Amino acid sequence: MKFLKAEWRKLAIINYEINPEILLKYLPKGTELDFYKGKCYVSLVGFMFLNTKLLGLPIPFHRNFEEVNLRFYVKKKEGNQWKRGVVFIKEIVPKYALSMVANSVYKENYKTLKMKNKMEYTDNDLIVTYSWKDKDWYSIQITAESKSQTMEDNSEFEFITEHYWGFTKKEDKTSEYEVCHPKWEWYMVKNHQLEIDFKQVYGKDFECLNHQKPISVMLAEGSEIEVRTKKYLVQK
Repeated sequence: MKFLKAEWRKLAIINYEINPEILLKYLPKGTELDFYKGKCYVSLVGFMFLNTKLLGLPIPFHRNFEEVNLRFYVKKKEGNQWKRGVVFIKEIVPKYALSMVANSVYKENYKTLKMKNKMEYTDNDLIVTYSWKDKDWYSIQITAESKSQTMEDNSEFEFITEHYWGFTKKEDKTSEYEVCHPKWEWYMVKNHQLEIDFKQVYGKDFECLNHQKPISVMLAEGSEIEVRTKKYLVQK
């Protein structure tokens, strides 16, 4: 069943290598950490939700908005195949109704904060900025080339963006839902700026990110997406 249909656009993705042991307590039952070339990744992602519809219906004043999330990467064995997905530490949106629906339906950790975005275009550059206010104002800004490029197979960008499942840990259960979208194009990043206190926004487990440089920074064009309702629950 198609629960949500929208566009995810201009995904600013800042990747860090993290000690896998930090993530174990967040790992949903039945999944295991997914590594890229032996490295465990956590990503801070800001993007636009556009033309959003729930169960096929547009929700007034809730169609276009920003989201910023912190996520890591997992996989789950089903038969002879692996399902590759993500687990969210926290997802920030600007509308309370969005948080209420997501927390009640998908049991995700959504939080409502004041947010804003800015898109700037020149002949050669694309500048994307996402800002949100927790205790203080924080922001992600990426400057990239204005022309997008095709995804390369087996690339780091493919690893980060080609996880098509969402897994959520909730007490003794794991919920699973599918996110459908085509392969995304990407923009060559020229530079970035990040203003954030990871401990303030995401808790003391992620304070370590305040003291290290990103392993990579990406900007994805995005596409139309569909989120299908959870398939089943894995019991302990």
